[in-house]
Amino acid sequence: MFFQKLKRKRYRIGFILFCLILVAFLFPSWTPSIKGANGTVIPNSIAVLEQVELGGLQQSILIRGKDKNNPILLFLHGGPGYPQIAYARQYQEKLENDFIVVNWDQRGSGKSYHWGMSSEDLQVDKLISDTKDLTNYLKQKFNQPKIFIVGHSWGSLLATRTVQKYPEDYYAYIGVGQVAYSMLGEQMSYQFVLEEARRQNNEQAINELTLIGPPPYQNPRKDATLERKWVTAFGGSERKSDSYQALMSGILFSPEYTWVDGIRLALGDSFSRSAILPQTQHTNLLETVPELRVPVYFCMGRYDYMTPSQVAYSYFEKLKAPEKQFIWFEESAHFPHFEEIEKFYQLMIDVKEKTGLSR
Repeated sequence: MFFQKLKRKRYRIGFILFCLILVAFLFPSWTPSIKGANGTVIPNSIAVLEQVELGGLQQSILIRGKDKNNPILLFLHGGPGYPQIAYARQYQEKLENDFIVVNWDQRGSGKSYHWGMSSEDLQVDKLISDTKDLTNYLKQKFNQPKIFIVGHSWGSLLATRTVQKYPEDYYAYIGVGQVAYSMLGEQMSYQFVLEEARRQNNEQAINELTLIGPPPYQNPRKDATLERKWVTAFGGSERKSDSYQALMSGILFSPEYTWVDGIRLALGDSFSRSAILPQTQHTNLLETVPELRVPVYFCMGRYDYMTPSQVAYSYFEKLKAPEKQFIWFEESAHFPHFEEIEKFYQLMIDVKEKTGLSR
């Protein structure tokens, strides 16, 4: 009798677990409505998680804002393959007061990864075209003449090249963790971690870094991954935030992501890096993008050694733009928009007002 009860109990537990897993995989993703203090949905607000066709592929975007009449703020995530939809609300709630905030899982990333994609699908020119298509979609959807665009890390390169090609679509460009001159940035990053390893007498780091040697690396992806491990360990990536933990929590618990989306993200991260990084390893915007015909704002962490801020500053000094500003985030590394949320928010309010748009 005892063993029969135990067996039935195990069956019930197994069935419950099976149902939970099935729900986690199949239950559609969604995003919460934006509500006021009284718990009711704010009139004229928008909270939408949807798929749009960009460049012939279905891709996912998250749109959130308290007022549909506010200007549009489009974020281009980094990585490549490191999307923000799963955890964007954690860092962007204040921005939703004054902007229609849009996050996009780029083609091949996260919710926009599709089985059977090839490296041809991730040519940078196609991502630029997708950005243009998405911009047009947002302008038409909200009946607005232009939008603001923010690019972070890899996204800063994508945004810079898009704005260069289509300046008429954008009020301003905001570069966060700005990519500028890839080879020089890699050299400065390597020098930082090796010096820090020696300062801390970290024998493991010294040995591993000495073994791969300075860039250009013999095994670019493997060696760069190892070097970035030590950049992160020594505070050159994040100091006041943990985007990886936020991403993992978002995949597991946020309504915007299902567990299947999490699998897509993992596959897309590896796929995107393999396909895109070889196309960008010789980036030198000082030569290829000497001028942008929109106002430009660079947001750089004082401790950023993923895309070293001094390299971005050298580019900023030479860049021609109708207006430009370099903003140091003194307590941040590579994620200043997450590490100093209030400062980034205030900057965006200033940018909005300089554009002549009311708060």
